[in-house]
Amino acid sequence: MILTGLIQEPFASSRLIAFCALSESRYLNYCLKILKGVKKANAFSWNVTIRGFSESENRKVSIFLYKEMVRESRPDNFTYPVLFKVCGDLGLFSLGEMIFGHVLKMRFELFSHVVNALIHMFGSCGEMSNARKVFDRSPVRDLVSWNILINGYKKIGEAEKAIMVYKEMEFEGAVVPDDVTMIGLVSSCAMLENLKLGKEFYEYVKDKGMRVTVPLANALMDMFSKCGDVHEARRIFDSLEKRTIVSWTTMIYGYARCGLLDVSRKLFDEVEEKDVVLWNAIIGGSVQAKRAQDALALFKIMQTSSIKPDEITMIHCLSACSQIGALDVGIWIHRYIEKHNIRLNVELGTSLVDMYAKCGSISEARNVFHGIKTRNSLTYTAMIGGLALHGDASTAISYFKEMIDAGIAPDEITFIGLLSACCHAGMIQTGRDYFSQMKSKFNLNPQLKHYSVMVDLLGRAGLLEEAEKLMDSMPIEADAAVWGALLFGCRMHGNVAMGEKAAKKLIELDPDDSGIYVLLDGMYGEANMWENAKRARKVMNERGVEKIPGCSSIEVNGVVSEFIVRDKSRPEFEEVYDCLQCLGRHMGGRLLSVFPRQFSFGHEHYF
Repeated sequence: MILTGLIQEPFASSRLIAFCALSESRYLNYCLKILKGVKKANAFSWNVTIRGFSESENRKVSIFLYKEMVRESRPDNFTYPVLFKVCGDLGLFSLGEMIFGHVLKMRFELFSHVVNALIHMFGSCGEMSNARKVFDRSPVRDLVSWNILINGYKKIGEAEKAIMVYKEMEFEGAVVPDDVTMIGLVSSCAMLENLKLGKEFYEYVKDKGMRVTVPLANALMDMFSKCGDVHEARRIFDSLEKRTIVSWTTMIYGYARCGLLDVSRKLFDEVEEKDVVLWNAIIGGSVQAKRAQDALALFKIMQTSSIKPDEITMIHCLSACSQIGALDVGIWIHRYIEKHNIRLNVELGTSLVDMYAKCGSISEARNVFHGIKTRNSLTYTAMIGGLALHGDASTAISYFKEMIDAGIAPDEITFIGLLSACCHAGMIQTGRDYFSQMKSKFNLNPQLKHYSVMVDLLGRAGLLEEAEKLMDSMPIEADAAVWGALLFGCRMHGNVAMGEKAAKKLIELDPDDSGIYVLLDGMYGEANMWENAKRARKVMNERGVEKIPGCSSIEVNGVVSEFIVRDKSRPEFEEVYDCLQCLGRHMGGRLLSVFPRQFSFGHEHYF
């Protein structure tokens, strides 16, 4: 072609350039040499070269090529979708806006594929408000436009908005939803744990005779599992002719998070080629089901396989350690991360901070925190919550101020930790101020948990009337946690009338909660109202409510053992009780002389 001069023919050269850029045996450097050697390369040649680099490891080269193209040739409507995809994948929002300016200047905003790529770019960058503006102003909306908007909202966790967009789409009636639409909607139902709506969408799929693709089946399985209907998820799984690794992972995780670990493990063992995602599913599902010891046992088995753990595995294992206070295991995992050079990203760093804080090593939590180069709101929230747990309110507040100064916005969980710190330290006015700032300064609506912490703060301080007024002003119905906090404060300060009111409401909400009767009994006892205390115990017995047995755990040599009241499941239980009785007699001899009526040292009271 070079010898005959055919290389300078735009059509001939463009086919050679396209082969070098897009074929399986692509050779991008050679493609670039040909493009630069052609005197008047057409837009097609530039476009395929840009696309070739956009699908390579050097995606940014496609942006530089576009700059050269603007000088050498005129871009067309096929140039911009590729560029918007690169900007979306790399999070280059400002650059995407600048390229959008070129689109408007060249009047390409009337092409639906350009508009759709633009909406997708904004959504990928988390700029859904801008994506919505483009969508609303576009005269060329199609099904792809609606799907991009629905899945964009789903991607950033705004599931309610995704469903609202679908309702608008249904109202307009211009387009008919497809399997991509359903994937976005079903996934949104999974986020909301709205089984009723999820079933409605599933019925729509069946009524319309819509083809259930493997991705849609996986989304349906995930939705049913997260909404508690794991049996329906299994029916869909069994009906699949072709199962992908995602199908297996979804089903295994679904069983595990529902606490059906035996079924999950059986299904897990059926998979011949297990990857790290599958291991993460069963370990993470165990953590989700509050089966931390099972999760750590699975991690040990994983180490004997050829699969190397990744950051997600470590996060799950650290969460398991946090659940049961397994500090020694947590330290070992931290060393494992360092030894195997697992990248300490912000998520993994945050999990380490959370683990050390919840396992009692707040100093090490602070060391890890300060060693993380990039911190987000979750990192600060873990640190603030850990300090609150340890009663260090002043330091928790200092970290909160540092967070604000760094330009990181707090969320609802951050304020739970902050208000809890104020509660533990009895910082009444500070707690009031931060509770007020949630809405006025940070535009966050207090949830039930925030109200329960505030009622607890005021109740502990004896400000029971103020606590009751706060409850009356709540825009949402108080739950058992809020009423329970008020009852606890009433018992502390001997306000029997208000305590009876709180207890009555609590019994209406949850008549089987033994803690209510125990608190009520204690309140009457401290007020010397023995007949009332007797009646409270009688009601408890008549309703068949039993006091939830106490549970404690101890970690020895990396093994966590749990004990409950009257536990006889261990072979050494007789020696344990003999030791306890000995300790009880020893303690009783010292304490009974001071508190003769308030202590009983039989093992059933404190073991």
